[in-house]
Amino acid sequence: MAKIPAVTSFTRAFVITDGIMLNILPDGSSSPVRIIRHGIRGTQNIFGDEISKKHEPVNIQETDTAKLSGDAIGLKVNFEFRVLPLTQSLESCSDAQPERSSEFRKSVFDFIHKAAEEHDSLYDVSCRFARNITNARWLWRNRTIADSIKTTVSFDDSEYVFSSHLIPLNDFTNYSKDEERLADQIFIGLSGAQSGNVCFEISSEINFGINGSIEVYPSQNYLPDMAKGFTRSLYKYGTPDKINRNENNFVGFAAIRDQKIGNALRTIDTWYPEFNGIPIAVEPNGANISANNFFRRNDSSAFQLFSKLDELDINSDNAKFCLACLIRGGVYSAGQD
Repeated sequence: MAKIPAVTSFTRAFVITDGIMLNILPDGSSSPVRIIRHGIRGTQNIFGDEISKKHEPVNIQETDTAKLSGDAIGLKVNFEFRVLPLTQSLESCSDAQPERSSEFRKSVFDFIHKAAEEHDSLYDVSCRFARNITNARWLWRNRTIADSIKTTVSFDDSEYVFSSHLIPLNDFTNYSKDEERLADQIFIGLSGAQSGNVCFEISSEINFGINGSIEVYPSQNYLPDMAKGFTRSLYKYGTPDKINRNENNFVGFAAIRDQKIGNALRTIDTWYPEFNGIPIAVEPNGANISANNFFRRNDSSAFQLFSKLDELDINSDNAKFCLACLIRGGVYSAGQD
């Protein structure tokens, strides 16, 4: 095909919950991490002539902060996810030329069945997802500042424990036996080889090297109409009905948003043309906000690769990227078409 159908969308293959953040207390119990909204008296950090336009160095701001309780000895983050068969991934497929829709639909299902039957390509993708679960990449900055991390993965009445801080972020080789067991289950779920749910419970316990009221990092919110002087809103659940802006306030409990966890899990793309040792999240055009760049353009984009699924070597890097895109899900727009 010259291009994929004008209306094409895929349902994501991972159903992921928010990551609930909890204080680990000395007696072994836990409690929700609170988010407090408060004012701070900061300083002006600006460049050059802009500083002359300011009348004073003070910079009054309002912000949200998530901190462990004063008696906490660590942080725990829990989430769950379920794997759906890739055969359920194609949600919408229509075009002004009906034959294009039929042809594309058939190529997608043939591609998925071939990947499941030949095993290696889809299993490699499954191993990469398993690695990003066990190395706790999904903790984001909380992982960066951790002294040690213990991650427990539970499924099918079995429990596996990993020292996440010792598992690499940028290497997808030399998997442990337990990582391979996790990958086996992900592969089974994606291939549809087993009826019923393929579900996982994941819990990480983080030791920061010190105890007490340490700032931790839930997801941040995008606020299109942020109030002047307001610097940061954090993602939260259990939000009170009323907030008094004139004093420090409890505004909810901390969590890592499901989309943010999903973004970390799919940071497995080492197949892009300009690979420099750093994997990026699977995106149709290789969009990467940190680098402010599209790493997949023209022939390496998912749009181009999906148009020729029938021609791809199922064990090629391009085929693995396409499988990862199906797992990611999303709408593939044809613009004016």
